[in-house]
Amino acid sequence: QLSMNHLAHLTQAEYKALLGFKGVSKGQTVKAMNLKDDVPDTVDWRQSGLVNPIKNQGNCGSCWAFSTIQAQEGVYAKNHGNLYSLSEQNLVDCVTSCSGCNGGLMHEAYQYVIANQQGLFNLEVDYPYTAKDGTCKFDVSKGYAKVTGDFQVTQGDENALRSASATYGPIAIAIDASHFTFQLYHSGIYDPWFCSSSNLDHAVGLIGYGTDKKDYWLVRNSWGTSWGESGYIRMVRNKNNKCGVATMAFVPQV
Repeated sequence: QLSMNHLAHLTQAEYKALLGFKGVSKGQTVKAMNLKDDVPDTVDWRQSGLVNPIKNQGNCGSCWAFSTIQAQEGVYAKNHGNLYSLSEQNLVDCVTSCSGCNGGLMHEAYQYVIANQQGLFNLEVDYPYTAKDGTCKFDVSKGYAKVTGDFQVTQGDENALRSASATYGPIAIAIDASHFTFQLYHSGIYDPWFCSSSNLDHAVGLIGYGTDKKDYWLVRNSWGTSWGESGYIRMVRNKNNKCGVATMAFVPQV
């Protein structure tokens, strides 16, 4: 179902500016991971306390930072028990290998934090979100939730992504969100007539998966709660990697 939501008035150019995933398949050196086949039929990490309330990136193509942060928050909480609200603005301002409000890539963000921030993130409360590019104000003395690496799920493999989702927690993924039906999505399982599995333009969070007549991925967006199903979207699963959900999926290591 579609609705005239708060993004409906945006022109195509304005909408495109929100889609800040700048993924270049550089054949990233990412570690292999141990995956289990015997995973549950349904996973929803919200029910395990690994997911913060929906955030809003505003008029800034910083989706890559929100995607990076939600995975780090969730995987760290799963392993260490503390669900922090970490700072997206920290990444927007500081990650030199990304372009702030003009886009970025989750893998680059993790690598920057490891190389330049001792693997640590500032908290949202200490480094609040402005939806603008600013100067880097990272304070290592207020660093939390250490990341030690990241790996990419086997490209295009929805079974591997399901296993990773069940095993590791929230994951940072990229999708094709270019179609107006995504902009105006309101509810139901998103299964547009065409959606690229390789031309990806938006970074989001993978929170789980399930089946409701159709198999779906449970995806967390960063456009506030008035978009979609209270800020979430269920995207069709096991349909030739539609919209590229399994093409650029990154798991932080903590």
